[in-house]
Amino acid sequence: MFETISKGFRDITHRFKGTRELTEENINDALKDIRASLLEADVNYHVVKRFLNAVKERSLGEVVKVKAKDRSGQVLKASPGQHFIKICQEELEALMGPVDEQVLRLATEGPTKIMLVGLQGSGKTTTAAKLAFWLKDRHQARPLLVAGDVYRPAAIKQLQVLGEQIGVHVYADPEADPVDICLDAIDFAAENHHDFIIFDTAGRLAVDDVLMGELEEIVEESEPENTLLVCDAMIGRDAVNTAVQFNERLDLDGFIMTKLDGDARGGAALSIKEVTGKPIKFIGEGEQMDRLKEFRPDGLSSRILGFGDIVDIMMDFDRIVDEEKAEADAEDMLSGNFNFHHFMEQINTIQKMGSLRDVLERMPFFSGMADKLTVDDYELVRIKSMIESMTEKERRNPDLMYAKGRQTRVAKGSGRQVKDVVDLMQRFAAMREMMGRLGQNTGWMSKIPGLKHVDAYRQMKNMDLNEIFGSIMQQAAMPGMPGMPGMGQQPMLPPGLPRGYTPPGFKGQMVRQSPVEKDKTKKKRKLARKARKQGKK
Repeated sequence: MFETISKGFRDITHRFKGTRELTEENINDALKDIRASLLEADVNYHVVKRFLNAVKERSLGEVVKVKAKDRSGQVLKASPGQHFIKICQEELEALMGPVDEQVLRLATEGPTKIMLVGLQGSGKTTTAAKLAFWLKDRHQARPLLVAGDVYRPAAIKQLQVLGEQIGVHVYADPEADPVDICLDAIDFAAENHHDFIIFDTAGRLAVDDVLMGELEEIVEESEPENTLLVCDAMIGRDAVNTAVQFNERLDLDGFIMTKLDGDARGGAALSIKEVTGKPIKFIGEGEQMDRLKEFRPDGLSSRILGFGDIVDIMMDFDRIVDEEKAEADAEDMLSGNFNFHHFMEQINTIQKMGSLRDVLERMPFFSGMADKLTVDDYELVRIKSMIESMTEKERRNPDLMYAKGRQTRVAKGSGRQVKDVVDLMQRFAAMREMMGRLGQNTGWMSKIPGLKHVDAYRQMKNMDLNEIFGSIMQQAAMPGMPGMPGMGQQPMLPPGLPRGYTPPGFKGQMVRQSPVEKDKTKKKRKLARKARKQGKK
């Protein structure tokens, strides 16, 4: 969703290439691109102006240290462009944060009350259920959902269906007044030992006195500890205007941004905290009940700048995968016993983490390319159908699949063509070879920036998707992109890999040398040959 915002930031590195210092002239040129992308993304004009002024003021006063030492004492080189990017990232974080240390304000006694407000269509009812699931799953709480919207047809039924789906009780009384429903629900929660109450209130197509009057009465009578506005990120600049109006009447505690997985431009996420002074508490991505997350300004700013969000991926991984089973599976795979059961688990893990496009956007190696790729999530389903068409013996012993007639049988059983099964076998072979290499030496993983604190076992669950699922990603105006159908074969390697490392599936020299490096290599070889000849004489 942040492709529009990101455009201006992603050109910074190229703009500052070869620049020795930050000057007012080159800073202004860079800020023009950033200003254009922010305004195009519907970021509030006054917010854009303040942000650009802050970046410019800091950049002009910045002393750029070309060399610096890290904690280990190693000397690192930094360019003016990298300093400028660092300033932009820090200012983006300041724009959207800081977030409260305590996401939800807890009641001193009795159940904690959370009131969700917002316009119709913003996703309040779904968000109420997601929040209940988050409280139950992450904090082992006993939340109670309250159906306070008695006007929208099927609103109560929708909440009841979602409550049944996640195993949370729903309090409803279609004939009662919304204020009375909320008050009765508080008594019900106390009697039945619920520690959280979530009020799903009514909405309107626009902010009006009737709506706000009812919400103000509920606040006055029930005294919720948390009043959160559910804000649709798809409506852009209007989301900020709506937030201002609700905040003036209800004194909000924060916001929940929904539909961030759509094609929203993202301007509301950058504007809402600066304009209202109230923080974003949660963000919603997708319709699944587990797709509600605590808002992290550092992660969002990192994604906007094209660095991905490896922390978010690891948080999803920790939530989805059983750690003991993951380590046992990884040990089994590293020992050389990698089969189609393990392969299927990798696919299931990826699907649980969200859409493949979302996963790629958060990966440091792929972030920034989402607008140039067409990702087909259904391809994962096709791969699973082929694996499920294999016998148990074939899944346990993949080499059986090379016997005559087996690939044809699997193709027919899964409704695919033989060439699709052959392609799957090739990708599986590449992944098995990768397992073997990692089993011999996993030390290089710690050299990848952003992953040095992630142990090798866990990283096994985040395989090179480009290597394994290349058929999912189609070429889109990107000639020479590695590992994708119809593209060049020059591989895209993560930075910091050990010299000479060759990923499976590729042959020959993996890193293209510059002309100067080639000349140096030739001279070294000539000198070595000359020395050998002299030694023989």
